[in-house]
Amino acid sequence: MTQAWLNRIGTAVPSHDIHDAFVEFGRDTVTDWHKRALFDRLAKLSGIQHRYSIFEPGPRPRDRILDAAGFYRRGAFPSTADRMALYEPHALDLAMAAVRKLDADPGAITHLIVASCTGFTAPGLDFQIMRAAGLPDSTQRTIVGFMGCFAAVNALRLADQIVRADRLSRVLVVNLELCSLHLREDFQDVPKMLSFLLFADGASAALVSADPTGIAIGRFQAAVIPRSHDLITWHIGDNGFEMHLSGQVPGRIRRWLPEHGAQLLPSDPPALWAVHAGGRSILDAVQQGLGLPPDALRYSREILCDYGNMSSATLMFVLEKILLDPDGCGPGVGMAFGPGLSVETFAFTRP
Repeated sequence: MTQAWLNRIGTAVPSHDIHDAFVEFGRDTVTDWHKRALFDRLAKLSGIQHRYSIFEPGPRPRDRILDAAGFYRRGAFPSTADRMALYEPHALDLAMAAVRKLDADPGAITHLIVASCTGFTAPGLDFQIMRAAGLPDSTQRTIVGFMGCFAAVNALRLADQIVRADRLSRVLVVNLELCSLHLREDFQDVPKMLSFLLFADGASAALVSADPTGIAIGRFQAAVIPRSHDLITWHIGDNGFEMHLSGQVPGRIRRWLPEHGAQLLPSDPPALWAVHAGGRSILDAVQQGLGLPPDALRYSREILCDYGNMSSATLMFVLEKILLDPDGCGPGVGMAFGPGLSVETFAFTRP
């Protein structure tokens, strides 16, 4: 059977680092000083130093606006239609920035898979990328939509199956998320504010083929943590996409992994861990639940620190970091979590 390889990855983020501005904007909006103190403490413990956004930070967040253009203005947050009007141009620009870094021959691409859960248009981002990147009109296109943070694993699984079915296939996999389009005005709800503190914008592009370079892709597996379907939800509302991220998620993962995690791991003990950097508490839960050494999740923690949680694109940033590390060799495992509460993993080997 043909072996599929993740040959290389290109990543891109917008030019605006919005993390400090958001922290200031958030803390100045929380009126209760007990809640503000809690927000300040947990913001410092987040493990995040930078997050990038399509929005340029405003000069003074205290002036009732978060961004320079005034898109997010206290008391007058934008509608879903306004947010989607920005998704279409910015999604294509950021996706193409990642595709260009990949430096792949557009004429050789046979399949295009696009994963995104932060916006939709028709003709979709897949069609727009095909045209902008100069891919053949015969390119077979697939959208992986609304699956959230673990969509990267699903997109790679589809690419793996395509290459295994036809070794001449060359699959372009794009993950694009503009999470900053969905900030909501729930400023007195500290848990919701802290969930907004995690998310950022980012894109990745990857080439998957039978060429034996990069990372050899292994077995994919999936599971659902029982009685957890309501812990992560994502609905389309009139004022953006309404996300609920329960504070129970890390604890549920930490308790489930010791008994069930082994069935999702490869037979060879992993030397490399590519875990979706969903937040410091998520990474801590994986490390504790599987009894991993302190530095096992170093790639994921570095991505979380430098970029925050970019939903489906985040795992690809972690994998790129492994590819760029000359010492990042050996058997590995990729892992991501999402609505359900779903757990998806895949084995890989970096020769």
